[in-house]
Amino acid sequence: MTDLPDNAIPIACDMTDATDTPEERLAEYQRLFSTGLIARERTERGIQFRFAERPGLADWVRDLSTREHACCPFMFFEIASHGDELWWDITTVNDPAAKLVLDGLHDLPDSQIASVDDLLADYGDRGLPLVATDKGFEQAQT
Repeated sequence: MTDLPDNAIPIACDMTDATDTPEERLAEYQRLFSTGLIARERTERGIQFRFAERPGLADWVRDLSTREHACCPFMFFEIASHGDELWWDITTVNDPAAKLVLDGLHDLPDSQIASVDDLLADYGDRGLPLVATDKGFEQAQT
């Protein structure tokens, strides 16, 4: 896990320069998880998704990881092939809010989240109130 001081990197999602919308990104995650996800787990450093290896999957996950890090610089990604599996490890800065984001991402494959409003409500239920902005998402001021 990247050991940075709390608040060194804001826990926010800035999609200003993204080529997709938050709704499209959420739908992409749902498509990815329905395409060969075989396991997921919490690791000492974050979370890991494991997929059945197939042509083009590693490139897809790398592309998604690059786009995610561009808008959410507090998250870090490693992709590696292990036999007939692709492992996608996701870690974050040492911040309680960032860890809640990882918890939500870990649970996303089994969730009933169908919209960005559902996603924001889910994070609010987890104790991480987020608000939508013109750029993406940020923590609600409390």
